[in-house]
Parts: sequence; C-alpha cells; structure tokens
Amino acid sequence: MTPLTGPRPIVLGVDARQVSPVVVGWAADEAERRGLPLRLVHAVPDEPRDRRGDGAGYLQSLRAAGAAALEKAEGMVGERHPGLHPQSALRDGSPAPLLCAESAGAALVVLGTRRLGRLAEVLSRYSVTVPVSAQAHCPVAVVREPEHTTVQPPYVVAGVDGSPACGPAVRFAADLAARRGAALRAVWVRRTPVRPFEPLEDEAEVRRRLFESTAGCAADEPDLDLTHEVVPGDPVEELTRISAHALAVVVGRHGRGGLTGLRLGSVPHGLIRGAPCPVATVPAGPGADEPLNRER
Repeated sequence: MTPLTGPRPIVLGVDARQVSPVVVGWAADEAERRGLPLRLVHAVPDEPRDRRGDGAGYLQSLRAAGAAALEKAEGMVGERHPGLHPQSALRDGSPAPLLCAESAGAALVVLGTRRLGRLAEVLSRYSVTVPVSAQAHCPVAVVREPEHTTVQPPYVVAGVDGSPACGPAVRFAADLAARRGAALRAVWVRRTPVRPFEPLEDEAEVRRRLFESTAGCAADEPDLDLTHEVVPGDPVEELTRISAHALAVVVGRHGRGGLTGLRLGSVPHGLIRGAPCPVATVPAGPGADEPLNRER
C-alpha cells in the first residue's frame, strides 16, 4: 500500500453487497465535522474461482461489483457533502486484514455490519466488524443504526471500567459529543456477583475511579455537559439499555486471547451485536493517545 501523506483520513469500508446510505452518511458527516479526507475502500476477496471453475471471470466480476459499489458510495457522499471529495481504492485481499492495514494510517475506520451470528463473526472469512474492531490501530465505528437525533438533549455514552483502555475511549467519546453539541454520559456498570457471597464493588470507590477516569475531559472540552452514572448489572445489557436513544456508545478495547473475536473483549463484542446505535471501539496502547483533529 502506498503510504498516505497529509492528514489521516477517515476510512470507510465499502461492502459490494450492501452500500448503506446510513453508514456512508455517518462516515461522510464525521469527515466533514473533523475537516479530514474520506477514503473509500473495497477489498476484492482472494476467491480462486467460482463453482464453474472460471477463476479469471469470477475475479473480474468481483472487481466490477466492487468498482460499482465505490461509485455508488461516492455519489452518496457527493449528494450529502458536495465539497467533500473522497478518494476511492479498489484493493485485492481479504477485507479484514486489508482494513486493519489501512487503519495504521487512519484517524478512524467506519464499518457497517451484516449481522452475522456470533460464531460466524469470529470464524467466517467474510467477517469484518469483529476482526477489524479487535485489531485496528485506530478507533473503529460500527454503524448499524442511524444516530438518534430525536431525543433532546442528545447524548453520547462512554463505558468506563477504570482500565488503561478506558482513558482513550473517554477522550474519544468526549470529542465525539462535543462535535455534536451533545452531552456525555460516563457510565460504570458494577458487575453483578456471579458466585455466592461474592461482594459487589464498593460504590464509593467505583464512583471515585469513575470521576478520576473522566478528569481530563474538563480540560479538553470545558463546555461539555458531562454526567457520571454508576449502575449495577451486566455491562453489555446496561450499556445497551442506556444507549437506546444515544448518538453513539464508546468503549475501550482491552480483550486478550489468540482468537480474533476474543481479542476484542466481551463488552465491545456484545455491543456491536446488539446496541441500537453506532458503536465505537477505541484501542489502548501506542497511537491511542494521539490528539484528534481539533478543528471545528
């Protein structure tokens, strides 16, 4: 891949089977808000042949479908933001590894979802959302539904758990909210004990750590309407419930394990599958603390 120069773009993964106006619109709006270029990427899978054995013809048809999908996405962007001129890239390779490579030079990767089953999300060669969210070098937004703009005041949810991964996630969520003139609800879910006589986390200590985790938001976004909430229960269930009318829900990524799906962590994985709004997963580690484009 040719190294990208200039500002890091927002990369939109374009699916030839379904070019969603919701997903394209979300990515285009975000590029417009941040003053960043938009890069449209379609991966042509390395399928050896179709069932008739016509490898060259089948590959040509895949390329044609990908080019048509990129052209359609370009048209959607142009209608929504005439001044935004996206760059399109038709690339050969498996979608997930290719988009992970693209993420190394991106500010944000935006994906739709095919709503695959849980096992298919982890093991299918066509799975994109979970592998990319698990391994990308930058934040990844999975857009299933449009932002809920009818609830006033609008709000963004940040899932906080006190881990190193939640720091970059909170900062990303604060920036996301500030650019939309929305409030930020920082939520810590106290896990319900699963073993007999296992104590519930001390609420006072949890609340202290919650405020500590969001302390930098006031300096970064002094006008941000920030609230703190501590609720008991299952993190996926509670964050899904609280984000029912949100513009987005943001969580950090700190899962471990050899399988791609397990690396993502159970909470972001569960939210991608079930949250009724866009879900942003933010990695910890090198690059996670790089400042976002602050132009507004």
